[in-house]
Amino acid sequence: MFVIVAYDVNEKRVTKVLKTARRYLSWVQNSLLEGELTEAQLARFKVDLKKIIKEEEDSIVFYLVRRQQYMDRQIMGKEKGTLSLFL
Repeated sequence: MFVIVAYDVNEKRVTKVLKTARRYLSWVQNSLLEGELTEAQLARFKVDLKKIIKEEEDSIVFYLVRRQQYMDRQIMGKEKGTLSLFL
């Protein structure tokens, strides 16, 4: 499934959340990542995040799109977080 994650966490935990999220998804822009995950990967990702965040202070939103072909992604302004290919 295609997953979009947006997070708003205390600045003390931002770096850890971003590093963890980038193991699973591609960075799009500040506090926003996206990519394809299996159900098992998503479950493991959530477990990893739960170890970092404080649920009474932090917020993470998951948007799950079963098929990316039904999603239209449009960008206004400069595109951030583009993937670069290294050979």
